[in-house]
Amino acid sequence: MQNRIRIVEVGPRDGLQNEKQIVSVEAKIELVERLAAAGNTYVEAGAFVSPKWVPQMAASDEVMAKIKRLPGVSYPVLTPNMKGYEAARAAGADTVAVFGAASETFSQKNINCSIDESLDRFRPVIEAAKADGIAVRGYVSCVLGCPYEGKIPLASVVRVSKALFAMGCYEISLGDTIGVGTHDETRAMIRAVAGEVPVAALAGHYHDTYGQALANIWASIGEGVAVFDSSVSGLGGCPYAKGASGNVASEDVIYSLHGSGIETGVDLEAMIEISRWISGVLGRRPGSKATLARGDG
Repeated sequence: MQNRIRIVEVGPRDGLQNEKQIVSVEAKIELVERLAAAGNTYVEAGAFVSPKWVPQMAASDEVMAKIKRLPGVSYPVLTPNMKGYEAARAAGADTVAVFGAASETFSQKNINCSIDESLDRFRPVIEAAKADGIAVRGYVSCVLGCPYEGKIPLASVVRVSKALFAMGCYEISLGDTIGVGTHDETRAMIRAVAGEVPVAALAGHYHDTYGQALANIWASIGEGVAVFDSSVSGLGGCPYAKGASGNVASEDVIYSLHGSGIETGVDLEAMIEISRWISGVLGRRPGSKATLARGDG
């Protein structure tokens, strides 16, 4: 079993973009900087998407321009197309991400194109990034279930993951978008994808809608996965399940890993303080059990 896990902190992007409240540029900058100072070496800083569709990600260029970047820290941004990529490059992004789906219906409803069309859209982005020396991360959503189609065939998850890796994505983040997967389903999914993509290039992105995220992380660790996405204070509800939680809370993941002798390099106490602070900004209780256990809420 691995003795070190890399956390990809997605709170400032995947987290905030699914929060109803718009957060100020100043607060976004402080969130990114505090997360990096806590020891996170990968902090998603924003998304270069249309503010018409994702208003919470407006001014990502301003955030990127103003954050004080720490050495050894990457600040990935989401870039769905060439327009987004060019804006990200102009903002000094060192890593970009493309976001596909294993579900045809989800792809149509989320990014208004088929799976094959999305791959065609990502190809020039990845080629341009390679030419510019910018790393590209690939996301695959709905790997364990779709809000429209239900269970997704593993063959579809494998096909999209393999295509993104073949194009040049250095890492494929496998997302349980609606948080319906269980331990054994996760293990089977990882094994299927690892048959075509090296397990060292896989990451887990598990939502906690049904309280299964930590179990799915441990199932993935058992299969050799050593990178996981999480969100401080569990930022980002699940937009497809009314009232449900979304991203797994970083503090809960770190607590579980550290208590099991696995290092992350992230300071749990600092993350709990950040959880309290950003929850105050949003006017809500912290979404992390580890933070609540320390007397909050």
